Amino acid sequence: MNRFKLENNQRLAWGILILLSLIWGSSFILIKKSLLAFTGVEVGLTRVAISFLAFLPYIILQLKKVDWSRWKLYLLVGLTGNGLPAILYAVAETQIDSAIAGVLNSLTPIFTLILAWLIWKQKSNLWQVLGIILGFLGTSWLLILGVDGISFDNIPYGMLIVLATFCYGVSANVVQHKLSGLSPTMIGALSFLFIGPVALSYLLFNTDFIIHLTEHEYGRFSFGMVSILAIIGTVISSIIFYRLVQLTNAVFASMVSFLIPIVALLWGILDQEELVWLHVFGIIAILMGIYLVKLKKTT
Repeated sequence: MNRFKLENNQRLAWGILILLSLIWGSSFILIKKSLLAFTGVEVGLTRVAISFLAFLPYIILQLKKVDWSRWKLYLLVGLTGNGLPAILYAVAETQIDSAIAGVLNSLTPIFTLILAWLIWKQKSNLWQVLGIILGFLGTSWLLILGVDGISFDNIPYGMLIVLATFCYGVSANVVQHKLSGLSPTMIGALSFLFIGPVALSYLLFNTDFIIHLTEHEYGRFSFGMVSILAIIGTVISSIIFYRLVQLTNAVFASMVSFLIPIVALLWGILDQEELVWLHVFGIIAILMGIYLVKLKKTT
């Protein structure tokens, strides 16, 4: 029975991994379309605000069951797993193609492993260390490579994505090591409880969101795209991601980033984004680095 349950859990874990890859791999093209009418900050804040409103009924029903002594952990997961990355990715994609953003997103398992090693003392082997180095070399190559050749113009925007993947690494480890006893829905809801009201208030009173929504040619279209991004790409996917972390571990769950670039690249090609053959070296280096990082310890 235990063996049968283990096999079912493994199948479920891989099924969730593939589903998340399809959802999150499509997120970058949705961000790109959201930016037709809104600024990067507006897209990020809208994504967080809609997600908060979607979770709000559940939050109200579950208030009495919340362990408020752990509020700092909920806030940390909210900021690193949703709030900051939502804004960082959107701002970055104002200058970087969605396909490249999807590839850079693959740094998530690398940072997850580094943090698990440094903070939670998880052991790593030589292959994983080499994978980390290879992943960062590939990232550096993509950051300085523009469509027309070597360029340093995109580095600041690329670094925003690097920072976002670091945030994801923090979030995944906190969920695994500190919040493993909570339901995935509760983790997702509480993470937005602390950041959602702030995002909503700032969006409505400190940006031109309403003007862009009502007066811009693509206002409604972009709002539709960011709404899909929030409901499917954030609310639903965050619940099943936290479930995946609990079912396996933070490093395995973050391996979704190994498949995301494939989906993101396909969307980029369909949207006629221009990739040059030199990009291939960086993409291969990152994916090979991720492969080495996910190798099981041999000692």
